[in-house]
Amino acid sequence: MHYREYGAENPETILLLHGGGLSVWNYREEAELLQSKYHIVLPILDGHAGSDRQFTSIEDNAAEIITFIDAHSGGSVLLIGGLSLGGQVLLEMLSQRRDICRYAIAESAAVIPSGIINALIDPTFGSSYGLIRRRSFAKLQFRSLHLKPSLFEDYYCDTCAIEKSDMIAFLKANTAYSLKPAISETTAQLHLFAGAKENRRILRSLDTINNAVPGSKKTVIPNLYHGEFSINHPEDYVRTIKRILKGS
Repeated sequence: MHYREYGAENPETILLLHGGGLSVWNYREEAELLQSKYHIVLPILDGHAGSDRQFTSIEDNAAEIITFIDAHSGGSVLLIGGLSLGGQVLLEMLSQRRDICRYAIAESAAVIPSGIINALIDPTFGSSYGLIRRRSFAKLQFRSLHLKPSLFEDYYCDTCAIEKSDMIAFLKANTAYSLKPAISETTAQLHLFAGAKENRRILRSLDTINNAVPGSKKTVIPNLYHGEFSINHPEDYVRTIKRILKGS
């Protein structure tokens, strides 16, 4: 797994895990805002643009990042955040290592499997994958994600770099993931976020995680769609990190 690092001279480490189909630009602005005080690490999840291996599973990605933390941060870090697929990897890390971090932020992480959507992924991408490289089609897809226009080139370049097999693999993993019972034993202070305009599966997942993890805190942010919190509002996201770290 490849990693981008900011503020490497700082002693306290924050990891931020991008969403499926995205890459480190998901949290680039947060990293730039935090690098003067914290060591920010942005892993490139397997199977994504800039990665060094194909995507196998959420569980494997979680184990890879834990190995990195063991090797470079003494077995734990200050905070880990993750969006969507990255949020699922975060939850899996908390299940695999109860004390992997002191604080955690899971944004829009689905933990309710959808058999219907999962079954449709192979035939849907089998017939439409070629359209991804057409800019006109990519612009339509991009608009549907409600992301700020300045990120289109990042989105387009990185989407074109994802192999069809990887895209199918991580989308299927995303729609099949469910919480492990061990999540209830995490010592991390877990904060959960979702946009009020997200789909029911995400909002129901928010409640499922909140009920499974004692002491976790959930927030539904008005007027936001999937991923908008960290991607479109990096200043608000950074303020939230600082508030969490201050214990307020």
